[in-house]
Amino acid sequence: MSNRRYDIDWVRVIAIGLLLIYHIAVGFQPWGMMIGFITNSQPWESLWIPMAMLNVWRIPLLFFVSGIGVYFALQNRNWKELIKERASRLLIPFVFGMLCIVPLHMYLMQLHYGWPTSYSPNPGHLWFLGNLFSYVLVLSPVFFYLKKNQEGKLVLIIRGLFSTPLGLLLVIFAFVIEALLVNPTPYELYAMTRHGFFLGLLAFFFGFCFVLSGTSFWSMLAKWRWLLFLVAAALFTYRLAQFQMRVPSYQIAIESNFWIFSVFAFAHRYLNRPSKILNYLSEAAYPVYIIHMVVLYIGSLLIFSLDITVSLKLFLAVTFTTLGCLLFYELIIRRIAMIRPLFGLKCKLYKK
Repeated sequence: MSNRRYDIDWVRVIAIGLLLIYHIAVGFQPWGMMIGFITNSQPWESLWIPMAMLNVWRIPLLFFVSGIGVYFALQNRNWKELIKERASRLLIPFVFGMLCIVPLHMYLMQLHYGWPTSYSPNPGHLWFLGNLFSYVLVLSPVFFYLKKNQEGKLVLIIRGLFSTPLGLLLVIFAFVIEALLVNPTPYELYAMTRHGFFLGLLAFFFGFCFVLSGTSFWSMLAKWRWLLFLVAAALFTYRLAQFQMRVPSYQIAIESNFWIFSVFAFAHRYLNRPSKILNYLSEAAYPVYIIHMVVLYIGSLLIFSLDITVSLKLFLAVTFTTLGCLLFYELIIRRIAMIRPLFGLKCKLYKK
């Protein structure tokens, strides 16, 4: 299991892409300003239907993927090397972004609304990185114990459990317990909350366990992919039919996990192969995540003032943000060695 997992790379890229689209769509919701977004004067409230489907699993999915990534990161590293590598990849971009990136897009928002401008360093959308680094510190002793005891009783139990659907039920049970104990309101409020921290910790741990379990887990997941998808879709349909989509938090936790299992299952079945596009996007995804809010706010300032339909504004916002992020990555971040570490990349330039 030390070989590169192209399906996981694709999941990570897709998850970052969905994050961009979701954040763009927030600008078309009437409540967007309340959570710090530049919003269009004419909302498109029906966008909330697909957004509500994505919102319960897009962030947890990234935590699962990050746990998987740590499994591969520690294969050829001791604990000091792992902490050093994760600090350079997570902590440096987190601090840089908190001091330089987030205040910039906050400044753009202040300009747009005519508020007094100020320098406001805070984690913003980069809270995710701070959580990840804390998970590495907390869980690395457990992870290294499991690594050193690959044939030990505990690892064999994990592999046996996750080779069957019972392992999925264990994961769901853990998230249901978290939802019951924390009782998040709303469930989707992950950023800088107790719920977001513990949910992320669980997902990070189980992501590691998924890849630790070996090929049997992924084969089982791919085998049940359609059932997992149908259960997720049925749970979402039920939630959609409720008044204001209000269901108990434990039910959202169950739905969230079925969506995540489905994504991993279909990706493993159809995307576990190399490609040049993946090689490029896999490196670009992290810098794009860091800078996307600045590009999105610039696009919002330019596009939302235009006298065009709301659907065209959405299309232009998606196009501007996506292309703007990729161009900034290609022309600046990727080519200037000294700034690459600020965006989670190795200082050494990428060579074709």
